[in-house]
Amino acid sequence: MDETAPVDWTAAARIAGRLSRPGPTATRDELLDLVEGLRDAAHRAGGYASDITGLTAVDGTAPDAVSRVLVVDRASWARANVEMFARLAEPLGRRPDGSPLVPPPGARTAAAAQVGGVLALLSGKVLGQFDPFTAPPGGTGRLLLVAPNVLHLERTLGVDPADFRLWVALHEQTHALQFAAAPWLADLLRARSAELLGDLAASAPGGDDGPGAADLLARVTRAVLGPDGGSVLDVLSDRQRAVFEEVGAVMALLEGHADVAMDQVGPKVVRTVRTIRRKFEAKRDEGARARGFERVLRRLLGLDEKLAQYRDGAAFVRAVQGHVGRDGFNAVWSGADTLPRPGEIADPASWVRRVHG
Repeated sequence: MDETAPVDWTAAARIAGRLSRPGPTATRDELLDLVEGLRDAAHRAGGYASDITGLTAVDGTAPDAVSRVLVVDRASWARANVEMFARLAEPLGRRPDGSPLVPPPGARTAAAAQVGGVLALLSGKVLGQFDPFTAPPGGTGRLLLVAPNVLHLERTLGVDPADFRLWVALHEQTHALQFAAAPWLADLLRARSAELLGDLAASAPGGDDGPGAADLLARVTRAVLGPDGGSVLDVLSDRQRAVFEEVGAVMALLEGHADVAMDQVGPKVVRTVRTIRRKFEAKRDEGARARGFERVLRRLLGLDEKLAQYRDGAAFVRAVQGHVGRDGFNAVWSGADTLPRPGEIADPASWVRRVHG
């Protein structure tokens, strides 16, 4: 265990796993059908997503093999994200000159409790996730499908299970294709995250022995829980905000593109796709109108910002494809210079002018 890390990641994983709720009850046969159905859906979704998006892996990997598919429960999803965050947060354990930091006594444990608790809460809300950051050298990222959450939502919405599972898998396999078609993208996001985290750590109180990771998390929490209902942006400097918004624009692109792709596949592949989208959006809107503790929780976990990313990004993708078609849109994966800038997400025509002239 790395004692210079700003968070006791082993403890965070243990806490996240222990606090994650198990999910809906189901018979053994129902669970077997769920797991096999999700695996089959993920396998088929790769080809469908490639056909719809026009994306292929630059190394020639087949569309149905661009990710390592893992069907997981909530606790396993939370522990997997602890591993991912540990990779992304490595800069917090070093000084600018590269020498290791030793966090103040108790700080790592406090940060572990906060990280583990937040991931446990999120574990009940995520249907799937593509993680490109923990892939082995030359390997593929992992695609996590959270079985109890898929089961809960398909029951809640009253939708066709096979259609819904394929629809969810289409979204995540589109993400896998994005990173397979643009393998530089994971490194760019990792570098921007490291820049932001390192800058945040330097601005957080923590004494001479290291950044106060727990203090940093507490600052964000206070901003979100304050009487004015703030967000993480309220604790950022101008420089930090610029990096945050740059990453936000890329995330809006990724999420919006995957959302568009999962609908563009059409009823020939997902027979009830229009019904699923209508019911799914109604459920999203219901969450956005939450009040009381749930409203606070959504702000703290950034769920409303995530919803805005999906919708703003999808509007950007549709508008650009309307201007220059699918292949013209796919110029976005050419390199860092063709990624949308923050202002371009809300003004797709400006991206078209900049990239296509």
